[in-house]
Amino acid sequence: MLQIAEADTLEEATRHLAIEFVITLAEARERAPGMMRKLPQFISRLFAILMRMLLDIEDEASWHTAESEDEDAGETGNYSVGQECLDRLAISLGGNTIVPVASEQLPAYLAAPEWQKHHAALIALAQIAEGCGKVMTKNLEQVVAMVLNSFQDPHPRVRWAAINAIGQLSTDLGPDLQVQYHQRVLPALAAAMDDYQNPRVQAHAASALLNFSENCTPDILTPYLDGIVSKLLVLLQNGKQMVQEGALTALASVADSSQEHFQKYYDAVIPYLKAILVNATDKSNRMLRAKSMECISLVGMAVGKDKFRDDAKQVMEVLMALQGSGMEADDPTTSYMLQAWARLCKCLGQDFLPYMSVVMPPLLHSAQLKPDVTITSADDNSDIDDSDDESIETITLGDKRIGIKTSVLEEKATACNMLCCYADELKEGFFPWIDQVAPTLVPLLKFYFHDEVRKAAVSAMPELLLSAKLAIEKGQAQGRNETYIKQLSDYIVPALVDALHKEPDTEICANILDALNECLQLCGDGIAKPDLGALRGSPKCFTLLTWDRACLLRVRGVSPIGMISGPLLDENQVRSIVEEIKQVITASSSRKRERAERTKAEDFDDEEKELIKEENEQEEEVFDQVGEILGTLIKTFKASFLPFFDELSSYLTPMWAKDKTPEERRIAICIFDDVAEQCREAALKYYDTFLPFLLEACNDDNPDVRQAALYGLGVCSEFGGIVIKPLVGEALSRLNAVIQHPNALQAENVMAYDNAVSALGKICQFHRDSIDAAQVIPAWLNCLPIKGDLIEAKVVHDQLCSMVERSDRELLGLNNQCLPKIVAVFAEVLCAGKDLATEQTVSRMINLLKQLQQTLPPATLASTWSSLQPQQQLALQSILSS
Repeated sequence: MLQIAEADTLEEATRHLAIEFVITLAEARERAPGMMRKLPQFISRLFAILMRMLLDIEDEASWHTAESEDEDAGETGNYSVGQECLDRLAISLGGNTIVPVASEQLPAYLAAPEWQKHHAALIALAQIAEGCGKVMTKNLEQVVAMVLNSFQDPHPRVRWAAINAIGQLSTDLGPDLQVQYHQRVLPALAAAMDDYQNPRVQAHAASALLNFSENCTPDILTPYLDGIVSKLLVLLQNGKQMVQEGALTALASVADSSQEHFQKYYDAVIPYLKAILVNATDKSNRMLRAKSMECISLVGMAVGKDKFRDDAKQVMEVLMALQGSGMEADDPTTSYMLQAWARLCKCLGQDFLPYMSVVMPPLLHSAQLKPDVTITSADDNSDIDDSDDESIETITLGDKRIGIKTSVLEEKATACNMLCCYADELKEGFFPWIDQVAPTLVPLLKFYFHDEVRKAAVSAMPELLLSAKLAIEKGQAQGRNETYIKQLSDYIVPALVDALHKEPDTEICANILDALNECLQLCGDGIAKPDLGALRGSPKCFTLLTWDRACLLRVRGVSPIGMISGPLLDENQVRSIVEEIKQVITASSSRKRERAERTKAEDFDDEEKELIKEENEQEEEVFDQVGEILGTLIKTFKASFLPFFDELSSYLTPMWAKDKTPEERRIAICIFDDVAEQCREAALKYYDTFLPFLLEACNDDNPDVRQAALYGLGVCSEFGGIVIKPLVGEALSRLNAVIQHPNALQAENVMAYDNAVSALGKICQFHRDSIDAAQVIPAWLNCLPIKGDLIEAKVVHDQLCSMVERSDRELLGLNNQCLPKIVAVFAEVLCAGKDLATEQTVSRMINLLKQLQQTLPPATLASTWSSLQPQQQLALQSILSS
């Protein structure tokens, strides 16, 4: 095959087939892991062949004119195959194999006199970066130097390739590259923007700036903004459309990455952007106008509603007029407009509601687009994609060849993402649209043509339920009542369960479980009282945007929301969820077994081990979500869920085993913790089975497993009654081993330590008759305050308060000798504000300190105060005097 690939006398198509055969072997990881990496000479030969293919490029005059249709001018079939195959080879074989080969061959190309060889070396670097990211990051200095030297190359195509490489490396080696080399890369890109003789180079420098700034924090970017923004404004006025488009995209990204720091430039930038939006009306300028929408909306999000409000109104009028004028089916503006509307909504919040009647019809139309699919027989020689449309992808399934128009799928995915964003941003304001959006998105949970469409549909499900729920609670639901929520959840929950059953992608499986869990929490117990304190936000990202998404985070021991009526889920739905969880655990276990089999292959090597580790981590996300869902069901249904728990126990018990991953053991422990905490007496029958595991896990090597087990031990101490009494002695020795460990307070161990202290406090509280209280209680007091696990901190410090209030003898000690320590703990807790204690506990502590001031002898009081740090004394004095 390599001989065929090397033979210049053969037809190109024949050589390409030979290369395809070899690359396919390299990609066949599941069948032959590591096999190709065992043949280093072979890899070196293949790399050399692909490098020679990159030399097949002409310096066409049309390339220099910088018209977008001539972007590929001079590139041949060989060049394209070389590019694509280097990328695939690096991804399939990894950096440890490819980087040594590249390091051996590229310097000769860079040292040669021909521009084509310089160009090939830089293109190759960009192509292998994704697959070799980890190894290249270790050699950043050489890589960056190699590329930046070529920024000065006499040939514009080489300079273009160097800029292209920096753009690609910014994505694949970020954020390390940005953090370490911003002071060299940003000035080089800025200088390249001054290359007025070569507009294509200028435009590409602006595009690379986009890649660089996407992985950039505001503190890195801000010092360069003056220079960058002024250059981009000059480029915006350039005669070449490609340069203007590049400048717009770069400005958008720079604004997005610098956020409020961009306010300084807003007044200078926005007139230019609005001028392009209004004046770029010609058909040839459609892309320019689309990019100006993108840029304006991202600038608006960066500077915020107050700064942007007046311009936002003008911009929206232009967009509404555009939309009303009717756009052609192939107009790229449509997709950009959908995203711009959503960003404007994100920026303006509830002020956006009046525009929804304009925005929603085209958005629903795009979300409802049918995929454009052509099916022919596989041996039909007439190519599906013979048309000029580059956006058709073909796949062969059995004896059929299927062509799918990807531009339709991209528009559909964008629209679905935007629907999710509107529901999230507008909350109850989105209610009027739910009846149209739910029937659009629910069927797309099983839209297998495009992963992004499925992901967006999945993410939207809890947002729709939350929107309906808030609207009904706030009386904004146009006369609808709780029955509507029941109907909506009866539509959404079974659809999610069904989608989970058929989902082929592990990552999306985890997404579906996550969305299902949020829906279950929302359904938890009917309609909430107006107090929605349990709703928290967690960030969720879409392309080029960061949206905040409402999500119900799991809080230990707290039911999701304060509710008034019964659960919205019926028994059949719970059963179907439980059956599906069994299937998820079984499928996941069999995937892990298959991966374990791959490790036994004779060619198995370190690269393959790394890849399998990443796949297993993805699998753990699925297990994590299973644990979350079971936790939600246990909290919602309490003891009535236990028959289902019994069915699941044969699936869960193996997860406790020592040979399982720490994450699986942690999840299994958390599920038992939930059962013990929520089901109390009804859970006692499980103690014989699970307590021995729990006690052993208290001293596990993994801190997360330890934390979960120690939390569970605290729960069992509180609710286990006589069942746990015989084990109190062993529990104490295990807690002591955690608390006394020399590294107990290191960052990774502190959460486990805090849970051990909390569990010790519960043994003191509920099993005092089984311990030597005069020894154990002062030992517990000496561990306070705890500051890592803020949930446990509130519990423990409240317990301390109660013990002081009832003048607990063992706590205060002989002649009140422990009083200085108690006051010191109070002082630390009070100085920390609301973090370490609830408001109620804080006011009780202040009252106790005031009582002590009045009742203690002055000498005792003075010695107690003197034991405090000076700043604690000052803080306490101001707290007590207020």
